[in-house]
Amino acid sequence: MTGGTTNSGLGILWGGLIAGTMDITAAILTYKIRNNLPATRLLQSVASGLLGKDAFTGGTPTAALGLFLHFVIAFGATTVFYLASRKMPWLIQHAVIAGVLYGIVVHQFMQQVVLPLSAFHKGPFNFNMLLLGLATHVVCIGLPIALSVRRFSS
Repeated sequence: MTGGTTNSGLGILWGGLIAGTMDITAAILTYKIRNNLPATRLLQSVASGLLGKDAFTGGTPTAALGLFLHFVIAFGATTVFYLASRKMPWLIQHAVIAGVLYGIVVHQFMQQVVLPLSAFHKGPFNFNMLLLGLATHVVCIGLPIALSVRRFSS
């Protein structure tokens, strides 16, 4: 494939779709297993970052908003990686290593920037959840983004 708008669009499209789908699936499963709550509640918790506590009384519309916001973040993370890979080609040349590192970076960005700026209430520190979050972000965010950008945008 040659460079250009089509290829950059494909890399961002597939990276965002795959990472967003894998991450929300992992989150829903984790939320169900740990808290025995429905997926709707998890999606409302994503929307609560924007709406606050009102998200939990909004039913399906706020769950849909949460899903939309989740994919906005996934596509944003993919776009950032794509743009960085244009300036730092080693991100593509070593996509697996870059994906692992990027998953960690995205996890930390979410924990240190996005969540504190949102209306989402974060619970107390839990080491097991930290490890699970890091693993999920590496496997479900970093690697799919790096490998998709390499495959479709190189």
